[in-house]
Amino acid sequence: MTGKFDPTVLSEFVLGRTGAESAALLSGPAFGEDAAAVRVGEQTMVVSTDPISLAAERIGDLAVAVSSNDVAASGGRPEFLLSTLLLPDADTEVLDTITGQLDAEAERLGLTIVGGHTEVVAGLARPLCSLTCFGVADRYVSSGGAKPGDRILLTKGAGIEATGVLATDFRDRLDLADDLAGRARAAFDDLSVMPESAVLAPVATAMHDPTEGGVLEGLIEMAIASDSTLRVDRDEIHVRPETRAACEAVGVDPLRVLGSGALLATVDDSETDAALNALEAEGIDAAVIGRVESGDAGVELGVERYTEPIRDDMYALWD
Repeated sequence: MTGKFDPTVLSEFVLGRTGAESAALLSGPAFGEDAAAVRVGEQTMVVSTDPISLAAERIGDLAVAVSSNDVAASGGRPEFLLSTLLLPDADTEVLDTITGQLDAEAERLGLTIVGGHTEVVAGLARPLCSLTCFGVADRYVSSGGAKPGDRILLTKGAGIEATGVLATDFRDRLDLADDLAGRARAAFDDLSVMPESAVLAPVATAMHDPTEGGVLEGLIEMAIASDSTLRVDRDEIHVRPETRAACEAVGVDPLRVLGSGALLATVDDSETDAALNALEAEGIDAAVIGRVESGDAGVELGVERYTEPIRDDMYALWD
């Protein structure tokens, strides 16, 4: 079944198998943490890697966004990328399209592709693009630093990445008005969280970039990483009209679909108003959607409580 392994499997087979120990490692593999922090001289380097294997039409744009977002959401300033591109056959037209997207999106965001690997792999059903991003952080921010009393902030809205993917890879299943369809396709231009991460990194107790499983899964991962309860008001989670329309067309929940483009952050109550004002000054929409409480790890969303990872609703469309 498509999707991530659960925390139990990761703990048994992945997270503890990390080779030699290093005194330079500041933050390593853990459930809910998408980037590592390593001491390099007097600086902290943040590094993350992420694959794109399902979305097809804008795979290059997505690959740059998701890898750089993980570094930005950890307080880093994304700067360098390594690109691994695996293709099912030697179709140079596909190669040209993907590398063109990688080049254009990296240049738009001010990132440099410094190397990587490209080859044809027998047995692949579709292209796979995996990027590793590097950046330096003045202050590393984990997913697991939320503390009771903090407010939970969400920038831009839920399901932004899914909106773009639905408007391209699944356009034949949608029947949207021209204005909504155009805004849905334009979601790809709004996937980077580098601007809001730069604003919030100095004050956030935790930050997280929701991807697979959407905003809800991102909240669950933060709750587990922070060992806290995140009480969330569904009505405060912004869903753009084009997102709602696209999700309704294929029967998925906007809170449970690919969520790149949004940033989740927890901020001390005393810092919340200043943080929202700083985001507004940069033209970034944001809202308080809940608060952190002491208690068992989980997310309380209305009458529902989530303590385990969920499966992204989008996967059923590919399965």
